[in-house]
Amino acid sequence: MKKVLAAVGVTAGAASAVLLAPAALSVAGFTSAGIAASSAAASMMSSAAIANGGGVAAGSLVAVLQSAGAAGLSASMTAAVGSVGGVVGGVAGWFLGRGKKPLKPPSIPRFLSPKN
Repeated sequence: MKKVLAAVGVTAGAASAVLLAPAALSVAGFTSAGIAASSAAASMMSSAAIANGGGVAAGSLVAVLQSAGAAGLSASMTAAVGSVGGVVGGVAGWFLGRGKKPLKPPSIPRFLSPKN
């Protein structure tokens, strides 16, 4: 049962991570039209620009997330998101599957047990 729950967790985690990543980017403010005003993405971009003297560095987290929000996830990003989701789902499935051992029925004291 443990292995089944871990396998289900890996599959569910990978699939849901890939399906929910675009929605999460949009909610954070990384949209296809650019960075949404007054969003977490706008705050990140402002911080990155201040830290880099006025511009956002190519290849930085903000730049990569904006690219993903504007154009969608590339094949390599989809694989990475799916891998991370699979690991998280597998760990969750493992934790759910390890549970407590089934309880043994109480033993009958020797002086009450039937004699053979």
